[in-house]
Amino acid sequence: MNITLIKTIKGFLDHEEGMKLYEIAKEASKIGPCLEIGSYCGKSSIYLGAGCSENNGILFSIDHHRGSEEQQPGQEYYDPELFDEREGKINTLGHFRKTLELFQLENTVIPIVSRSKTASQMWETPLSLVFIDGGHTFEAAFTDYDCWAKHIMKNGYLLIHDIFKKPEEGGQAPHEVYNKAIKSGLYTILPMVKTLGILKKKCS
Repeated sequence: MNITLIKTIKGFLDHEEGMKLYEIAKEASKIGPCLEIGSYCGKSSIYLGAGCSENNGILFSIDHHRGSEEQQPGQEYYDPELFDEREGKINTLGHFRKTLELFQLENTVIPIVSRSKTASQMWETPLSLVFIDGGHTFEAAFTDYDCWAKHIMKNGYLLIHDIFKKPEEGGQAPHEVYNKAIKSGLYTILPMVKTLGILKKKCS
């Protein structure tokens, strides 16, 4: 994996977290397709997609590509390079597709340009891995969990990014979703990697 090239891709994923995504996707994709929510410009898709490609697997990547709440003009994570002047909106789809082409993942990663809840409405395919890294409001994070965790197969993985245990370190929605999943009793807790929560669905 070309680390120097990965660093040129816009995104907020730490490399150590990314390598863990790769490792888990490589294992999980042996038993079924993987899915991520919140592809942005494709940094996480590189790691997950590379893991899936080891088994000729598939990664479904969901994002409406209009940016999350905190990425809008005037907000903390606004990037003017992602603002489409013609449309008057954030548009990350072009950057995402260029990333897939650059890393030769177009036959592995299937983009789903949609809101998470909309994409889930007719979904029936069991998933070996679900990575939640979409909107970080409580409504968005809990919607992603409620819509997609139920599709994780036994021995599959639920991965949640940006878990901060202290409010002063970051938003608490992913942390609350992580706690909700743990309280369900459906998952085995595995060691976190920085802000990446890792849960494995139990067999029974």
